[in-house]
Amino acid sequence: ILIENKNLNQYNPLHYTSTLAEVIKNDFDVILFAHTYQARDWIPRLSARLDIPFISDCIDVKNNGNSISYTRQSYQGKLNNDIEAQSKVLCSIQSGCFKADNIKNGNANIETIQINTDNTPNTINAEEKFKEQQGGVDLSAAEVIVSVGRGIGKEENLPIAQELKEIINAELGSSRPIVDYGWLPHDCQIGSSGQVVNPKLYFAVGISGAIQHQVGMKGSDCIMAINKDQNAPIFEIADYAIVADLLEVIPKLIEKIKNN
Repeated sequence: ILIENKNLNQYNPLHYTSTLAEVIKNDFDVILFAHTYQARDWIPRLSARLDIPFISDCIDVKNNGNSISYTRQSYQGKLNNDIEAQSKVLCSIQSGCFKADNIKNGNANIETIQINTDNTPNTINAEEKFKEQQGGVDLSAAEVIVSVGRGIGKEENLPIAQELKEIINAELGSSRPIVDYGWLPHDCQIGSSGQVVNPKLYFAVGISGAIQHQVGMKGSDCIMAINKDQNAPIFEIADYAIVADLLEVIPKLIEKIKNN
């Protein structure tokens, strides 16, 4: 369904809510949304207006035959909860939970409709729109990520990770401390307060793997980790683990890759 209305060209929670409330019919089980900052703002309004439950920030949707269940995390990703709804549901899906590899091409009939929202009271005054950093990278689309943590030691050691990233054609990510130190921009941060990623290979370099970080990357196909601490939490979910000093291992790894 394609809705045409000039009041929808720019984000406005009141216009979005009134429009969807008018368009939504009863012949559905679930309406899925991307779990964005905007979704967090306006979908609860829609849920209240329609009296339809809103299950937010889900990581999976399962068809159980006679019912549909929605998986969402709690306690910073320590627990997965399957919620089985007995009614129609609005559901937002966390970024990076499903792979584009499984998408099948198809066609759909487009129904264009006109909606009049001129009578919707506009009581929200928006400030200047937040601008993303120029040249920012969408890590959620990366197939290979080299991610650095506090174990890198100091900013002067970052070129080691940069070289590894370039030689294996990866993107560079980080844990929160690296961003807090100002060594890398925020768009490199992975975790509960950063990006959620789902690459084919996640190379954790000097990352201890606190639960806040695991929330953002534990869905990776393959996780490789280097850390001096053999008890680092990252090793609990790693497919390959090296207990060693990354400043010794990575140069040797780079040399080996170059020679092959």
